[in-house]
Amino acid sequence: MNRQALIRGVLPLRRSYHAAKGVYGYLPVAETPYVAAPTISPEQAQYSHLVNAYRRYGFRKAKLDPLGLRFAQIRVPELDVNMYGLNEKSTVMVRDDVEATVSDMVEFLETVYCGPIAAEFMHLESWQERKWFGENFERVQTQKVTNEEKLRIAELMIKCQNFDNFLALKFATVKRYGGEGAESMMAFFHELLLLSANADIQQVVLCMAHRGRLNLLTGLLQFPAVQMFRKMRGKLEFPEDVQGSGDVLSHLTSSVDLELPGADRKVHVTMLPNPSHLEAVNPVAVGKSRARAQSLGLGDYARHQSSRPGDGVLCVQVHGDAAFTGQGVVWETLALSQTPQFRVGGSVHMITNNQVGFTAESHIGRSTLHCSDMAKAIDSPVIHVNGDYPELVLQATRMAFEYRQQFRKDVFVNLICFRRWGHNELDDPSFTQPVMYGKIGARKSVPDTYAEWLVEEGVLTKEKRDEWVSEHTAQLTADFKRIDSEPPRALHLEQQWKGFEQAPKSVQVWDTGVDVPTLKFLGARSVHVPNELNVHPHLKKTHCDARIKKLEDGSGLDWATAEALALGSLLHQGYHVRISGQDVGRGTFSHRHAMLVDQTDDHIHIPLNNITDDQTAFLEVANNLLSEEAILGFEYGVSIESPRRLCVWEAQFGDFFNGAQIIIDTFIMSGESKWLTQSGLVMLLPHGFDGAGPEHSSCRIERFLQATDSRESQSPADGVDRNVQIVNPTTSAQYFHLLRRQMVVPYRKPLIVVAPKILLRHPQAASTLAQLAPGTHFQPVLDDPAVKAAASVTKVIFVSGKHAFALMKERDEKKFTDVAVVRVEALCPFPLEELRNTLMRYPNAKTFVWSQEEPRNAGAWTFVRPRFANGLGITLNYAGRPEIAWSATAIGQVHQAEHEAVIRDTFALVSK
Repeated sequence: MNRQALIRGVLPLRRSYHAAKGVYGYLPVAETPYVAAPTISPEQAQYSHLVNAYRRYGFRKAKLDPLGLRFAQIRVPELDVNMYGLNEKSTVMVRDDVEATVSDMVEFLETVYCGPIAAEFMHLESWQERKWFGENFERVQTQKVTNEEKLRIAELMIKCQNFDNFLALKFATVKRYGGEGAESMMAFFHELLLLSANADIQQVVLCMAHRGRLNLLTGLLQFPAVQMFRKMRGKLEFPEDVQGSGDVLSHLTSSVDLELPGADRKVHVTMLPNPSHLEAVNPVAVGKSRARAQSLGLGDYARHQSSRPGDGVLCVQVHGDAAFTGQGVVWETLALSQTPQFRVGGSVHMITNNQVGFTAESHIGRSTLHCSDMAKAIDSPVIHVNGDYPELVLQATRMAFEYRQQFRKDVFVNLICFRRWGHNELDDPSFTQPVMYGKIGARKSVPDTYAEWLVEEGVLTKEKRDEWVSEHTAQLTADFKRIDSEPPRALHLEQQWKGFEQAPKSVQVWDTGVDVPTLKFLGARSVHVPNELNVHPHLKKTHCDARIKKLEDGSGLDWATAEALALGSLLHQGYHVRISGQDVGRGTFSHRHAMLVDQTDDHIHIPLNNITDDQTAFLEVANNLLSEEAILGFEYGVSIESPRRLCVWEAQFGDFFNGAQIIIDTFIMSGESKWLTQSGLVMLLPHGFDGAGPEHSSCRIERFLQATDSRESQSPADGVDRNVQIVNPTTSAQYFHLLRRQMVVPYRKPLIVVAPKILLRHPQAASTLAQLAPGTHFQPVLDDPAVKAAASVTKVIFVSGKHAFALMKERDEKKFTDVAVVRVEALCPFPLEELRNTLMRYPNAKTFVWSQEEPRNAGAWTFVRPRFANGLGITLNYAGRPEIAWSATAIGQVHQAEHEAVIRDTFALVSK
């Protein structure tokens, strides 16, 4: 087979084959391709087995490695003609009256399935999908690549290479993770965006790691090179009046309307920022894609489906081979692909397969032949393509896109290439891969080789190639000279975020109350049961009827009722709401019941989606799979798409957030500072020490507090905390106001709710309708309601969370009339002024205690202590569990003894 013919992707067929339409055409199309028709000869049946063997195993023999180091020694006995008892000179019927020799057909099958492009699709469960893929895999390879397309590919790759060369000259000591060795990825990106535009896809949401990111940004996504050069020079990324610190070079992002030559319309491309946990951005991209479709009216809110998932919005995930194999979040994200409330109509994946991860060769970095093998677990096809053949990359992209459009499932392109330098441009890879890098150092680049082929074909001239380089270099040089004169840019709060702002530097109070008649109406609708719904009799009595009674009385509103009123009021105002978690519709503690299930046919009814007939905003209840990292990443992606959607994630127990620690650290807590990306995501983390053990007690308050940008002095000149809100509310009214405040304010901040367990139904945590009425709001500090004579108080116990009720109970039983128990409901921003105002009520207080149920090296103690000292001039005494290496005991008697000791120690301190 001629090398140039293969690079063009034109598969030459012998004249006798011209009547055939494809390899699938060589066999009768039956329901099961493995069962031979009863009328065919034994030899014909064996031939059919040989064809299917090439379909199933041909990729193992394919010429996929541009370095010729891997796959060359793989023996595939299933492709041996002798195994089937066939004579190569024998004639077989390939279709109706068309005959060919076995030898000729083997040559054809080798060309189609064992060349520089190969596919894995015979594992697909659907026969229709297998049939479609087989027919189209051959068809797409025989499609001609026009001279115009060849020139476009060549120009993209030459400029990609020239960009890397320019950076190496001007910024020799900067790690850029260039595209050298993988330049054919530009053919993938350009073709995919062009196909998207012509298929009426309005939005492409793209996530990718470091490799080739800068090349794509400047080469296709119109990122200003001068801004990138400023970053490389170490200059400010954002204007000085913008609150943000920026991020490293390889995390830069873009959002742009592209109008590509040959496209029917523009397509908007959003490249998401990513952290250096390279695959953590995948679920974020999927979540944003789903939310973007819903924002455009293309998604499937709970009440209606206006289109198939995937119409109008395409999610593109670009992976590295080692990270794709090694990172658990990859599998978690793939597992979401066809689940309700998480599907996006299929993502197109491209794996930039360097055949090495950091310094580990692929055979060390995985236990499978190909890094893409995980894709087969979710019934997705894989197209492998040798990166030396950019036209085949283009054709692989076409087929991947067509499959996604046809079946709305994930599809993978495994681009097998190499990395010209080490892990980065400053690394010497020959320490550990001398053979591989000996090969790489001795070969020409992919762009240069491809350009030479086109010159030989007469498609490209050397003069034109040189012109591309000179013009591109001149433009880059001009941009380089503007580094000092070009101001930084801050592209944020645009499009659907227009009109929003960054959070103010002073604490503000927002009226989040709702008039009582509206609350009663919403509360009644939240438990309305249609006549045809067979609701569980226990729920009918204890949930539906009981809520109506509470609303009529105007008191005793428990946690779930307050939540329903908050969500219902937001829906009534036109804000969409999404709440996700494991069994979140019911609630871990069987308290929420936002969805009612018919007891005869499992039909689901969501009352809050039936508030009024003309309702325009809906509640999406997403009961998700047993994942934390991917789910939380997905919900973060939803939250950054639109400020008019309240997005809530509830951990089954607060402790379980640590499965998503990467998302918390790299996106939620730092996203706005790094990328100016605002998120109003709410995390509900059930917390409380009740003897349930070390994995069911603590949401690790201390970890979240440690990740804030709160200053210890908290003087007015310091402003307020910028990155997150952390609260530990003790009443349902407080929770109601927190949820509503997330949408009422003109900015978005993540909200970490140290959520209760036993307080969900605790009488003292219940609230009245009056506490939710207009003029009410969240209170960062709750003073002691039992204190009538404030002047008699000489000791103040400060506490956060449910522990307050145990302290108040002990205080009342022991008749301590000089002790006040003050609840610190907000930990961040730290309520300095509110605490100061509360303390003014107790002018005679001399003893101050911080009491907590968490161990001394956990909870809020280490956070509040310096703030009380520096901001209020108060030295706190500590009462709580001693330091331990885990969060809580699992032994009931020990837990009870510890609890009693904390209470005893607290009052021993105030009794002195």
